[in-house]
Amino acid sequence: MERSNMRKEKCTNRSNPYFHRCAFLCVFVLMQAFSVVYSQDVIPDKAKRDHNSGPVYASTAMERLMRFIPVSNPMPSLFKDTMENVIIDPNGSLDGFWEKVSEMNHPVRIVHIGDSHVRGHVFPYIMRKLLEEDFGREAVIDYDVSYHTTGLAQETGRAGIVYHILGVNGATCASFNKPERISEIISLNPDLIIISFGTNEAHGRNYNRSEHRQQMMNLVNELRKGCINAGFLLTTPPGAYIRSGRRNRIINTRTPLVVKTEKDFAADNDIAIWDLYDVVGGEKCACKNWTATGMYQRDKIHFTREGYTLQGLLLHEAFIKAYNDYVATKIY
Repeated sequence: MERSNMRKEKCTNRSNPYFHRCAFLCVFVLMQAFSVVYSQDVIPDKAKRDHNSGPVYASTAMERLMRFIPVSNPMPSLFKDTMENVIIDPNGSLDGFWEKVSEMNHPVRIVHIGDSHVRGHVFPYIMRKLLEEDFGREAVIDYDVSYHTTGLAQETGRAGIVYHILGVNGATCASFNKPERISEIISLNPDLIIISFGTNEAHGRNYNRSEHRQQMMNLVNELRKGCINAGFLLTTPPGAYIRSGRRNRIINTRTPLVVKTEKDFAADNDIAIWDLYDVVGGEKCACKNWTATGMYQRDKIHFTREGYTLQGLLLHEAFIKAYNDYVATKIY
């Protein structure tokens, strides 16, 4: 009886070490029982999908996803009968160039050649500065470009966009297909050559589609010989007026013929093309749109700074959309 009372005292007296040992044993037994109960639950084969989350990409896919470049639509609301602003390249002739841009581990060089629209430097310079902002300006020394300066970029050797501008007033494809011009372009080691002609071809009263096509073929063939890794992008003219009598000007009806020749040539030779003419309204509205917004100069051939700025913004939009489309194909 006395021994029983002693055990009871040990278990109820909290100052006694025996009390703590009993408490520990009780807790341990309870935890074991708890774990046995929960180990009975069936573990699901696959976790339920979280519908509030997006897809999970691999690290390389996520890296590419981060390379999408935002771009806005700069088309004026006053422009009528416009078309979707895209680069036409159904067979992916520029895929090799887009890959270089997406990797951007060395200087990526673009050479933009053309007539007075390019020579004015505003249109291509807008494009140049936007691409430097998108992909990095470390590859060039920054300086302001104007009509009185060179359009050639000064390279640093670092990775980024290098955008050279080579325009000549009154130029055509034929006038650019000369040894000194070809050598200058080749020496710049381009990854992409943008070719912007057509306005002066359309001003020839005896315009001949076959001759124009041959001029383009000669130019591209000569450039391909020295720029074997370069892609090509043709651009169509923006539209212009011609004189009718001493004072009047009318829309140049040869421009649509020039544009069709360039588009057919691009399709037949697997060359990408940006159809500026049809993007801004085509035969029906292109010239009227430029006029309605006051973007022509007095001769209605050349453009105001605002007009050339818009052309640069439109080319940039089409360029970035094509680049983003390429990146998307690599993700999915």
